[in-house]
Amino acid sequence: MTLEALLAYAHLLAIFTMVVFLASEAALCRPEWLNAAVVERLGKVDMVYGIAAGAVFVTGLARVFLGTKGAAWYGHNPLLYLKLLMFLAVGLISVKPTMMFVRWRRALRASGTLPDAVEVKKARRLVMVQAHILPFIPLVAVFLARGFG
Repeated sequence: MTLEALLAYAHLLAIFTMVVFLASEAALCRPEWLNAAVVERLGKVDMVYGIAAGAVFVTGLARVFLGTKGAAWYGHNPLLYLKLLMFLAVGLISVKPTMMFVRWRRALRASGTLPDAVEVKKARRLVMVQAHILPFIPLVAVFLARGFG
């Protein structure tokens, strides 16, 4: 039971970290607030967000393969695959803003230019799409853990 509790804790900690840093991206990614310091900070925030997402994935795998229920229990449930699909969708959507943040930082460092409002709004829209998908993943997880599906 101790291992199960520690796996659950690690997974929840990674999820909370991911949510906090995604919310930070959403808060910072506004045309009216964007300045050189924010462009630099967005890159760092996005990096932590990516690391947290990786930790969510790894701790999730650990729960499946090392947890009490085991891979055989999870593997037959379609909700596991729905959960993974949503997580993958969030990950794929996050690629574009990440590339934008990197491009913005390079431009800032090279010439001091900031992105225009249209590009910032596009990045924010993609961040918000992620933020609106993400809460449904734990909902599916709750049903999965209780044997639905």
